[in-house]
Amino acid sequence: MFRHTDHLQFDAKPEKPDPVFAHKLQELIGGAYGEMTVTMQYLFQGWNCRMPGKYKDLIMDVATEEIGHVEMLAVMVARLLEGAPATATTKAALADPVVGAVIGGMDPQQAIVAGGGALPADSNGYPWNGKFIVASGNLLADFRANVAAEAQGRLQTARLYNMTDDPGVKNMLKFNLARDTLHQNLWLKAIEELQADGLEPTTVAPNALLDEEHAEHAQTIWHLSDGAAATDGGWASGLQPDGEHEFTYLMDPEPLGDLAAAPPPDPKLYATYDGSMGEPKGPVLGTETGPLGKLKDKFT
Repeated sequence: MFRHTDHLQFDAKPEKPDPVFAHKLQELIGGAYGEMTVTMQYLFQGWNCRMPGKYKDLIMDVATEEIGHVEMLAVMVARLLEGAPATATTKAALADPVVGAVIGGMDPQQAIVAGGGALPADSNGYPWNGKFIVASGNLLADFRANVAAEAQGRLQTARLYNMTDDPGVKNMLKFNLARDTLHQNLWLKAIEELQADGLEPTTVAPNALLDEEHAEHAQTIWHLSDGAAATDGGWASGLQPDGEHEFTYLMDPEPLGDLAAAPPPDPKLYATYDGSMGEPKGPVLGTETGPLGKLKDKFT
Protein backbone atom coordinates (compact mmCIF):
# COMPACT_ATOMS: atom_id res chain seq x y z
CA MET A 1 0.00 0.00 0.00
CA PHE A 2 1.14 3.51 -0.74
CA ARG A 3 -0.18 6.70 0.79
CA HIS A 4 0.22 10.16 -0.72
CA THR A 5 0.52 13.40 1.22
CA ASP A 6 -0.29 16.81 -0.26
CA HIS A 7 3.09 18.32 0.61
CA LEU A 8 6.19 18.00 -1.52
CA GLN A 9 9.27 16.33 -0.05
CA PHE A 10 11.14 19.61 -0.66
CA ASP A 11 10.24 23.02 -2.12
CA ALA A 12 9.90 23.34 -5.91
CA LYS A 13 9.41 27.08 -6.31
CA PRO A 14 11.10 28.83 -9.23
CA GLU A 15 11.52 32.58 -9.06
CA LYS A 16 10.11 33.04 -12.57
CA PRO A 17 8.91 30.96 -15.52
CA ASP A 18 11.57 29.41 -17.75
CA PRO A 19 10.09 27.10 -20.40
CA VAL A 20 13.48 26.34 -21.93
CA PHE A 21 14.81 25.03 -18.62
CA ALA A 22 11.54 23.13 -18.10
CA HIS A 23 12.40 21.30 -21.31
CA LYS A 24 15.90 20.48 -20.01
CA LEU A 25 14.55 19.37 -16.62
CA GLN A 26 12.58 16.62 -18.32
CA GLU A 27 15.83 14.60 -18.38
CA LEU A 28 15.70 14.25 -14.59
CA ILE A 29 12.13 12.96 -14.85
CA GLY A 30 12.07 10.52 -17.75
CA GLY A 31 15.66 10.07 -18.84
CA ALA A 32 17.56 6.81 -18.62
CA TYR A 33 18.99 7.91 -15.25
CA GLY A 34 16.05 10.06 -14.20
CA GLU A 35 13.84 9.76 -11.16
CA MET A 36 11.25 7.59 -12.91
CA THR A 37 13.99 5.06 -13.61
CA VAL A 38 15.31 4.82 -10.07
CA THR A 39 11.75 4.83 -8.71
CA MET A 40 10.73 1.81 -10.76
CA GLN A 41 14.14 0.15 -10.39
CA TYR A 42 13.97 0.22 -6.61
CA LEU A 43 10.27 -0.69 -6.47
CA PHE A 44 10.78 -3.80 -8.57
CA GLN A 45 13.92 -4.71 -6.65
CA GLY A 46 11.93 -4.47 -3.44
CA TRP A 47 8.93 -6.36 -4.76
CA ASN A 48 11.21 -9.08 -6.15
CA CYS A 49 13.30 -9.39 -2.97
CA ARG A 50 12.74 -12.86 -1.51
CA MET A 51 14.28 -12.00 1.83
CA PRO A 52 12.23 -10.03 4.37
CA GLY A 53 14.16 -7.79 6.71
CA LYS A 54 16.59 -4.89 6.56
CA TYR A 55 17.55 -5.12 2.88
CA LYS A 56 14.01 -5.23 1.54
CA ASP A 57 12.91 -2.50 3.95
CA LEU A 58 15.81 -0.30 2.87
CA ILE A 59 15.00 -0.76 -0.81
CA MET A 60 11.34 0.11 -0.26
CA ASP A 61 12.23 3.19 1.82
CA VAL A 62 14.38 4.61 -0.96
CA ALA A 63 11.95 3.55 -3.69
CA THR A 64 9.09 5.38 -2.02
CA GLU A 65 11.24 8.48 -1.55
CA GLU A 66 12.01 8.47 -5.28
CA ILE A 67 8.29 8.68 -6.08
CA GLY A 68 8.36 11.97 -4.22
CA HIS A 69 11.29 13.15 -6.34
CA VAL A 70 9.28 12.57 -9.52
CA GLU A 71 6.48 14.63 -8.01
CA MET A 72 8.84 17.48 -7.05
CA LEU A 73 10.25 17.67 -10.56
CA ALA A 74 6.83 17.47 -12.19
CA VAL A 75 5.59 20.36 -10.05
CA MET A 76 8.73 22.36 -10.84
CA VAL A 77 8.25 21.82 -14.57
CA ALA A 78 4.63 22.96 -14.38
CA ARG A 79 5.64 26.07 -12.44
CA LEU A 80 8.43 26.85 -14.90
CA LEU A 81 5.86 26.66 -17.71
CA GLU A 82 3.34 28.87 -15.93
CA GLY A 83 2.42 31.96 -17.97
CA ALA A 84 4.86 31.15 -20.74
CA PRO A 85 3.05 31.19 -24.10
CA ALA A 86 4.69 29.99 -27.28
CA THR A 87 5.80 33.49 -28.27
CA ALA A 88 7.68 33.96 -24.99
CA THR A 89 9.36 30.57 -25.31
CA THR A 90 10.60 31.46 -28.74
CA LYS A 91 12.23 34.61 -27.39
CA ALA A 92 13.79 32.67 -24.53
CA ALA A 93 15.25 30.12 -26.92
CA LEU A 94 16.67 32.83 -29.17
CA ALA A 95 18.57 34.22 -26.17
CA ASP A 96 20.67 31.04 -26.26
CA PRO A 97 21.53 30.27 -29.92
CA VAL A 98 22.68 26.74 -29.20
CA VAL A 99 19.53 25.83 -27.29
CA GLY A 100 17.41 27.69 -29.79
CA ALA A 101 18.92 25.74 -32.66
CA VAL A 102 18.33 22.42 -30.94
CA ILE A 103 14.96 22.77 -29.27
CA GLY A 104 13.47 26.11 -30.34
CA GLY A 105 11.99 26.82 -26.91
CA MET A 106 9.73 24.66 -24.78
CA ASP A 107 8.81 21.13 -25.66
CA PRO A 108 5.56 21.61 -27.62
CA GLN A 109 4.21 18.37 -26.15
CA GLN A 110 4.37 19.94 -22.69
CA ALA A 111 1.65 22.28 -23.93
CA ILE A 112 -0.16 20.13 -26.50
CA VAL A 113 -0.16 16.80 -24.68
CA ALA A 114 0.34 17.66 -21.00
CA GLY A 115 -1.54 20.96 -20.88
CA GLY A 116 1.38 22.94 -19.54
CA GLY A 117 2.79 20.20 -17.34
CA ALA A 118 5.53 17.60 -17.18
CA LEU A 119 5.75 14.52 -19.39
CA PRO A 120 6.97 10.99 -18.62
CA ALA A 121 9.75 11.63 -21.14
CA ASP A 122 13.35 12.80 -21.41
CA SER A 123 14.66 16.16 -22.59
CA ASN A 124 14.29 15.08 -26.23
CA GLY A 125 10.67 14.06 -25.67
CA TYR A 126 11.50 10.35 -25.87
CA PRO A 127 9.04 8.44 -23.64
CA TRP A 128 10.34 6.81 -20.48
CA ASN A 129 11.07 3.12 -21.03
CA GLY A 130 10.84 0.27 -18.54
CA LYS A 131 13.94 -1.26 -20.15
CA PHE A 132 15.99 1.39 -18.33
CA ILE A 133 15.58 -0.41 -14.99
CA VAL A 134 17.68 -3.18 -13.42
CA ALA A 135 15.93 -5.56 -11.03
CA SER A 136 17.57 -8.98 -11.26
CA GLY A 137 16.70 -10.51 -7.89
CA ASN A 138 20.42 -10.66 -7.03
CA LEU A 139 21.03 -7.91 -4.49
CA LEU A 140 24.75 -7.58 -5.13
CA ALA A 141 24.22 -7.06 -8.86
CA ASP A 142 21.28 -4.75 -8.22
CA PHE A 143 23.02 -2.61 -5.60
CA ARG A 144 25.96 -2.11 -7.93
CA ALA A 145 23.53 -0.95 -10.62
CA ASN A 146 21.95 1.38 -8.06
CA VAL A 147 25.30 3.03 -7.30
CA ALA A 148 25.82 3.66 -11.01
CA ALA A 149 22.27 5.01 -11.46
CA GLU A 150 22.66 7.45 -8.57
CA ALA A 151 26.09 8.55 -9.85
CA GLN A 152 24.77 9.25 -13.34
CA GLY A 153 21.67 10.98 -11.95
CA ARG A 154 23.80 13.19 -9.72
CA LEU A 155 26.08 14.05 -12.63
CA GLN A 156 23.13 15.20 -14.74
CA THR A 157 21.67 17.15 -11.81
CA ALA A 158 25.01 18.92 -11.34
CA ARG A 159 25.12 19.86 -15.02
CA LEU A 160 21.57 21.23 -14.87
CA TYR A 161 22.45 23.17 -11.71
CA ASN A 162 24.98 25.11 -13.75
CA MET A 163 22.46 25.78 -16.53
CA THR A 164 20.14 27.99 -14.44
CA ASP A 165 20.43 31.19 -12.44
CA ASP A 166 17.03 30.79 -10.81
CA PRO A 167 17.58 30.62 -7.01
CA GLY A 168 14.40 28.61 -6.47
CA VAL A 169 15.39 25.99 -9.03
CA LYS A 170 18.93 25.84 -7.63
CA ASN A 171 17.52 25.37 -4.13
CA MET A 172 15.59 22.27 -5.19
CA LEU A 173 18.54 20.90 -7.13
CA LYS A 174 20.78 21.33 -4.06
CA PHE A 175 18.40 19.02 -2.22
CA ASN A 176 18.44 16.51 -5.10
CA LEU A 177 22.24 16.56 -5.18
CA ALA A 178 22.42 15.83 -1.46
CA ARG A 179 19.98 12.93 -1.70
CA ASP A 180 21.92 11.44 -4.61
CA THR A 181 25.10 11.70 -2.52
CA LEU A 182 23.41 9.87 0.33
CA HIS A 183 21.97 7.18 -1.91
CA GLN A 184 25.32 6.42 -3.56
CA ASN A 185 26.93 5.94 -0.16
CA LEU A 186 23.94 4.00 1.10
CA TRP A 187 24.11 1.40 -1.70
CA LEU A 188 27.89 1.12 -1.30
CA LYS A 189 27.42 0.44 2.41
CA ALA A 190 24.68 -2.08 1.67
CA ILE A 191 27.09 -3.93 -0.64
CA GLU A 192 29.63 -4.09 2.18
CA GLU A 193 27.01 -5.38 4.57
CA LEU A 194 25.73 -8.03 2.15
CA GLN A 195 29.23 -9.44 2.00
CA ALA A 196 29.81 -9.11 5.74
CA ASP A 197 26.57 -11.02 6.34
CA GLY A 198 27.85 -13.79 4.09
CA LEU A 199 24.96 -13.36 1.66
CA GLU A 200 27.01 -12.48 -1.41
CA PRO A 201 30.62 -12.97 -2.47
CA THR A 202 32.62 -10.27 -4.22
CA THR A 203 31.80 -11.98 -7.50
CA VAL A 204 28.13 -12.05 -8.43
CA ALA A 205 26.50 -15.44 -7.71
CA PRO A 206 26.05 -18.28 -8.38
CA ASN A 207 29.21 -19.34 -6.57
CA ALA A 208 29.11 -22.85 -7.98
CA LEU A 209 30.01 -21.62 -11.45
CA LEU A 210 33.33 -20.28 -10.20
CA ASP A 211 34.44 -23.89 -10.35
CA GLU A 212 33.02 -24.29 -13.85
CA GLU A 213 34.44 -21.19 -15.55
CA HIS A 214 37.77 -21.23 -17.37
CA ALA A 215 39.68 -19.89 -14.37
CA GLU A 216 42.79 -18.96 -16.38
CA HIS A 217 40.70 -16.35 -18.20
CA ALA A 218 39.60 -14.75 -14.93
CA GLN A 219 43.14 -13.46 -14.39
CA THR A 220 44.55 -12.04 -17.63
CA ILE A 221 43.76 -8.54 -18.85
CA TRP A 222 44.19 -8.37 -22.61
CA HIS A 223 46.19 -5.42 -23.90
CA LEU A 224 44.23 -4.56 -27.06
CA SER A 225 44.63 -0.79 -27.46
CA ASP A 226 47.50 1.42 -28.59
CA GLY A 227 47.88 3.04 -25.17
CA ALA A 228 50.12 1.16 -22.76
CA ALA A 229 49.52 3.19 -19.59
CA ALA A 230 46.85 0.80 -18.26
CA THR A 231 49.66 -1.39 -16.98
CA ASP A 232 50.49 1.37 -14.50
CA GLY A 233 47.25 0.68 -12.60
CA GLY A 234 46.84 -1.41 -9.50
CA TRP A 235 44.88 -3.91 -11.59
CA ALA A 236 47.98 -4.84 -13.61
CA SER A 237 49.27 -7.26 -10.96
CA GLY A 238 48.53 -8.61 -7.51
CA LEU A 239 45.51 -10.10 -5.80
CA GLN A 240 42.06 -9.30 -7.18
CA PRO A 241 39.38 -7.85 -4.86
CA ASP A 242 37.67 -11.25 -4.54
CA GLY A 243 40.78 -12.60 -2.81
CA GLU A 244 40.81 -15.64 -5.07
CA HIS A 245 42.33 -14.53 -8.36
CA GLU A 246 45.53 -12.77 -9.42
CA PHE A 247 45.74 -9.91 -11.91
CA THR A 248 48.10 -10.38 -14.87
CA TYR A 249 48.51 -8.36 -18.07
CA LEU A 250 48.77 -10.18 -21.39
CA MET A 251 50.61 -7.79 -23.68
CA ASP A 252 50.21 -9.52 -27.04
CA PRO A 253 47.13 -11.74 -26.87
CA GLU A 254 46.28 -14.14 -29.67
CA PRO A 255 42.69 -14.97 -30.65
CA LEU A 256 41.48 -18.24 -29.16
CA GLY A 257 38.59 -18.91 -31.53
CA ASP A 258 38.37 -20.13 -35.12
CA LEU A 259 37.78 -18.01 -38.21
CA ALA A 260 34.88 -15.57 -37.77
CA ALA A 261 32.58 -16.68 -40.56
CA ALA A 262 28.88 -17.37 -40.69
CA PRO A 263 27.81 -20.69 -42.24
CA PRO A 264 26.61 -20.91 -45.85
CA PRO A 265 23.15 -19.33 -46.20
CA ASP A 266 20.04 -21.24 -47.12
CA PRO A 267 19.17 -20.39 -50.75
CA LYS A 268 15.58 -19.66 -49.74
CA LEU A 269 16.80 -16.74 -47.62
CA TYR A 270 18.34 -15.08 -50.72
CA ALA A 271 21.50 -13.85 -49.01
CA THR A 272 24.36 -12.79 -51.30
CA TYR A 273 26.78 -15.72 -51.46
CA ASP A 274 29.59 -16.86 -53.80
CA GLY A 275 29.60 -20.57 -52.86
CA SER A 276 33.08 -20.39 -51.29
CA MET A 277 31.99 -22.19 -48.10
CA GLY A 278 30.09 -24.99 -49.76
CA GLU A 279 26.43 -25.86 -49.43
CA PRO A 280 24.30 -25.30 -46.31
CA LYS A 281 23.97 -28.26 -43.95
CA GLY A 282 20.66 -29.28 -42.40
CA PRO A 283 17.61 -27.17 -41.53
CA VAL A 284 18.18 -23.43 -41.46
CA LEU A 285 16.28 -20.80 -39.51
CA GLY A 286 13.54 -19.33 -41.64
CA THR A 287 12.84 -22.48 -43.66
CA GLU A 288 10.71 -25.52 -42.94
CA THR A 289 13.06 -28.33 -43.86
CA GLY A 290 13.17 -29.77 -40.34
CA PRO A 291 10.53 -31.39 -38.06
CA LEU A 292 8.19 -28.42 -38.45
CA GLY A 293 8.18 -28.87 -42.22
CA LYS A 294 7.53 -32.58 -41.94
CA LEU A 295 4.66 -31.94 -39.55
CA LYS A 296 3.21 -29.35 -41.90
CA ASP A 297 3.48 -31.76 -44.84
CA LYS A 298 1.65 -34.45 -42.91
CA PHE A 299 -1.36 -32.30 -42.09
CA THR A 300 -1.67 -30.33 -45.36
